[in-house]
Amino acid sequence: MKIKAVVDFLNFSLPESRKPFFRKTFLWILRTSIEKASKEQGLQSIAAELTRIVPNIKNQYSTFEIDNPYLNAKVRSQHAFQISLVNEIIGEFDKPTIVDIGDSAGTHLQYLLGLYSKNKKVHCLSVNLDAQAVEKIKQKGIDAIHAKAEALHKYNIDADIFLCFEMIEHLMNPCQFLHELATKTSAKYIVITVPYLRNSRVGLHHIKRGEVRDVYAENTHIFELCPKDWKLLVRHSGWNVAQERVYLQYPKRDLLFITKPLWRRFDFEGFFGMIITKDDNWSSKYMDW
Repeated sequence: MKIKAVVDFLNFSLPESRKPFFRKTFLWILRTSIEKASKEQGLQSIAAELTRIVPNIKNQYSTFEIDNPYLNAKVRSQHAFQISLVNEIIGEFDKPTIVDIGDSAGTHLQYLLGLYSKNKKVHCLSVNLDAQAVEKIKQKGIDAIHAKAEALHKYNIDADIFLCFEMIEHLMNPCQFLHELATKTSAKYIVITVPYLRNSRVGLHHIKRGEVRDVYAENTHIFELCPKDWKLLVRHSGWNVAQERVYLQYPKRDLLFITKPLWRRFDFEGFFGMIITKDDNWSSKYMDW
């Protein structure tokens, strides 16, 4: 995940005496860009409701803290986009079983329980590769198992809705993962969000930068694909895109549209969301699963 790239750039590229001022100013511009983009895309009210349900997201990730207003605004708006996608389909179920794969804090399931548990009997399960994340989620009263996403089919886990938020770009084999969910569960939907890029590429940014250090699945992107290529992989793996949407981190109708190159350079322009449903028209033609 490149979520801290802007902060790291400022820490190393400026004279020591100027760092505090420029860092504060730069992050204020980016935070304002996110806030205006969120408002423009109709996400502010959802973000406010999510903040009421889970006031503190400081420990959302296992490898770093959400410790400044820029990061908080960024993650809250991203969460609002993700939950807005779930809102599109959850009304179809009276007693939905929702399995979140990869959330290191169980926050998305907390949101959904807060939003819907008064009117629905919502059963939630979290799956995570990080044993400490699993314990953290269990302490919040949410069922959780310690497992790799690619091995999920071995645990007899089923769901009406699977959530894969900023997750499949971290997988070694996203096609096999999606195909297992298509063929070995009765899920009606998977809700997916990934970074939005105009051109596909391999991630592995620590290798590109020559950073010889330990890395983990949570902070390592393998594939960073454009929407067209993600949709191809979805179709190949036994699914079809029922809905899709792009969330941008900059406003289109405001002066802060000029931050677009900064997002593209240091982070991502935004995020691409898909709601997918089973369709084996293409996966059934591939004989070597």
